[in-house]
Amino acid sequence: MTDWSSRAEAYRNAPEQREGADLDLIVEWARGSRTALDVATGGGHVARRLREAGLEVVSSDPAPGMQPDVICRAEDLPFADGAFDLVVTRIAPHHFGDVAAAVAEMARVSNDLVLVEDTLYVGEDVEEAERLRDPTHVRSYTEGEWRGMLEAAGLAVEDVREFEKRHPLQEWLDRSGTPEEDRALVVELLESHIEGDEYVDTKLLFKARKTT
Repeated sequence: MTDWSSRAEAYRNAPEQREGADLDLIVEWARGSRTALDVATGGGHVARRLREAGLEVVSSDPAPGMQPDVICRAEDLPFADGAFDLVVTRIAPHHFGDVAAAVAEMARVSNDLVLVEDTLYVGEDVEEAERLRDPTHVRSYTEGEWRGMLEAAGLAVEDVREFEKRHPLQEWLDRSGTPEEDRALVVELLESHIEGDEYVDTKLLFKARKTT
């Protein structure tokens, strides 16, 4: 996890990571929960906002440099069944090696709500660009694929929202340490998703509740 530890400060400071209407909605949906687990906390923005809202929050991440409370993979959460009222992960699952296993683990350690946000799959050109930009990218998923994984984990989807995210292109490439020789191809592959000097993508945020 050396790569992610070295990126920690950049992710803590990136405006599109640190704030946004998606983050506000996570806090809104968390109302009524007392305890929460922030899976793959990254820059720690979900944990920070939920703590500000009065929740008791444990953060987890496989990268020590992200300074989580617990160092672990999303697929191997070292917590008891139903340990948290709320389990949330934000803009991280496209890096998970086994996303279905991670969703099952999040469902297992929640006693009520699971909130999942990630980048919407839009095509193989974008997937190729994402992997070139950042080799830790595994895959993004469609809304249908997400619904299937959540339901297979015993979760009922109650709501789903779309959010547009705008990434200053050069900062976005710098943050992941994209090699100079790959940047032109990344931009070419993303051409239809670039507006001015920004890369524009869509995030899906799911609100799901345990059914058993």
